[in-house]
Amino acid sequence: MNLFFFFSLLFSSFFNLSVARGGSSSSINSSGVVNGSFAASGRHLFADMKVSLAEQLQLKRLEELAKDYMSNSDLENALMSLNSRCSGISRVYSIGKSVHGVPLWVMEISDKPGKEEAEPAFKYIGNVHGDEPVGRELLILLANWLCDNYMKDPLATLIVDNAHLHILPSMNPDGFSLRRRGNANNIDLNRDFPDQFFHMNDDPGAHQPETKAIMRWLEEIHFTASASLHGGALVANYPWDGTENKKKYYYGCPDDETFKYMASIYSRSHHNMSLSEEFPGGITNGAFWYPIYGGMQDWNYLHAGCFELTLEISDDKWPNASELPTLFEYNKMSMLNLVASLVKTGIHGRIFSSDEGKPLPASIAIKGLNSTIHARETLADYHRLLVPGGKYEVIATMPGYKSRSTSIMLGEEAMTVDFVMDPVITPINSFLQRGWSCSLPGPHLEVFFILVLVLVSVFLCFLLKRRVVLNYPKQRQTKSSPKSVKLFLLLVFIL
Repeated sequence: MNLFFFFSLLFSSFFNLSVARGGSSSSINSSGVVNGSFAASGRHLFADMKVSLAEQLQLKRLEELAKDYMSNSDLENALMSLNSRCSGISRVYSIGKSVHGVPLWVMEISDKPGKEEAEPAFKYIGNVHGDEPVGRELLILLANWLCDNYMKDPLATLIVDNAHLHILPSMNPDGFSLRRRGNANNIDLNRDFPDQFFHMNDDPGAHQPETKAIMRWLEEIHFTASASLHGGALVANYPWDGTENKKKYYYGCPDDETFKYMASIYSRSHHNMSLSEEFPGGITNGAFWYPIYGGMQDWNYLHAGCFELTLEISDDKWPNASELPTLFEYNKMSMLNLVASLVKTGIHGRIFSSDEGKPLPASIAIKGLNSTIHARETLADYHRLLVPGGKYEVIATMPGYKSRSTSIMLGEEAMTVDFVMDPVITPINSFLQRGWSCSLPGPHLEVFFILVLVLVSVFLCFLLKRRVVLNYPKQRQTKSSPKSVKLFLLLVFIL
């Protein structure tokens, strides 16, 4: 029995290391349901009875390891305590609840937390898979480090003063408690998002609560970039994660060069990720590694314009807790430099109208790239990640306004590119602006005077009808009616 116990642990440990961001294609069906109580089981190597025993041994092993990890309650308490200690640069809020009702707590770190600023926003998400808890621990350590080193360390100060960092330590608290990959409904949350290639997860009502929370989050906050932390490998993964025919090959997205640059920032800042023999430079295209569908990474980029990476930060999915400080040191500069890249590189700007100077939530495109981002509705600020050292033509477009473009040579540092856009002038707008110097914004000018015309027409019709009704009993023909009609026709002609 002792010998069997040894080999069971050996095989369990092996499979625990071998499944990373998506798991093998056979471990998860098309609906995202994880087959078996944990995705990395060696079910084909044992008879049914032995599989059950192996799973029990694996669960027992994880329970022992988890004793030195933070529980969900511990995690909540750690966030609240940190927020109290660093209330000037942090706030804690929830984006929703898990299947079992556990709050999905987020910590925002900024010099003005909770306030809108013309600054880029970045989010880190940990524990997408319940049996990959390293990320949740490292993100708490990261938040503490920023709190302790603000106004002391230049990099910490740069991030806090110039960006809004949002940290979700655990997207899957139920899966963590159950010591398994999927959530409480045994759904792999990294298969639960709408997919660009196949009709899956298209029903909004069918998504898991945790998935819905992420989707709402991106509707509320205009994120520039993001990264989710996983375990089971050591590599920075970038889009696309899937292919049109489900075959494995390199399939880059329109911003492939930018994503490779982002992934390389993380890999090269890491202790040894860039030295990988399996992944050149420590980075990989997801589809080239192995295709997955319904993933969060591609959905972020497609539906929210958020440049997301999938970071595999530990070969061992559930290492001994004594290794966590070392893993944090290995990943600390990578996590910091990735966030700081939003401030240090790329193009940033705001967009205004020329007639009133009001902010415009215009679209920003780069000539030659089939990719568009949008300025924020309120402040009209945009933050576009690009590879330094290139020449780009930046194009701003907005309905009702003339498009504007400018050519830039982007150096190693960030560049500010603001736009002032002129409203499209129609014949009616031109006449009114010349004659009346109306200060209404261009795209709304015609609408305003059409409404005036309608109101005047209704009012005159009411007067005509009233006079006819009053005079009808006396069988009198009104003399003022033609004047009213002439007045109406004159107003129509002028407008």
